[in-house]
Amino acid sequence: MNRLDGKSALITGSARGIGRGFAEAYLAEGATVAIADVDPDAAAKTASDLGDAAYAVTMDVTRQDSIDAAIETVVDRMGKLDIVINNAALFDAAETVDITRDSFDRLMAVNVAGTLFTMQAAARQMIAQGHGGKIINMASQAGRRGEPLVLVYCSTKAAVISMTQSAGLNLISHGINVNAIAPGVVDGEHWDHVDAMFAKLEGKAPGQKKAEVAAGVPAGRFAVPADLTGMAVFLASSDADYIVSQTYNVDGGQWMS
Repeated sequence: MNRLDGKSALITGSARGIGRGFAEAYLAEGATVAIADVDPDAAAKTASDLGDAAYAVTMDVTRQDSIDAAIETVVDRMGKLDIVINNAALFDAAETVDITRDSFDRLMAVNVAGTLFTMQAAARQMIAQGHGGKIINMASQAGRRGEPLVLVYCSTKAAVISMTQSAGLNLISHGINVNAIAPGVVDGEHWDHVDAMFAKLEGKAPGQKKAEVAAGVPAGRFAVPADLTGMAVFLASSDADYIVSQTYNVDGGQWMS
């Protein structure tokens, strides 16, 4: 449909997984996409795989100089920045009494500060351009409720939902729509990592936690990245020009269960 024809997008953490799925969908809709990732080799390979309209940008969202340099690279190459997806994130799990400051600091640095200061840098560029833009933050169903072993991660995603609300109300006066997507459980290497953590913490066999979680999804299965791309395209398109500060659940009904 080319709903994003001519648009310049940057997606953090897009060398693999959900971020790569977003990039593929945006390219199919006519956008040019910066594959932004802390792993430059993985970003370069993904950009090469996806074709001429994709290009790699090294970006560490915990460093302001890296955020600013990535935005500058996009503008130097494309002349503008229209869309940003804040997708980069980390996960950890622990008993409340075992949470370490190192784990807390790492997750807050990426999931919260990384989202905030990438959003800020993107908004400054979009304001300077004078024609608005779209910022999409990746929240989670984990930001809607607490989970016994996931205190820090849940807190970071709750913060993303709150930041989306406040930034959206503030930036819409500049024509910048800020919204978020809250996935449920999405299959892939991320969940293999999560399953291994829960196997250790809960004494489960490998794959047991994953099977239990999948059984609890009303839709009957884990999501795959393609299940999320429709919302990501919609929120980046002109169809969403009157949508502000919202967080959309794309979770197979899991939040309602």
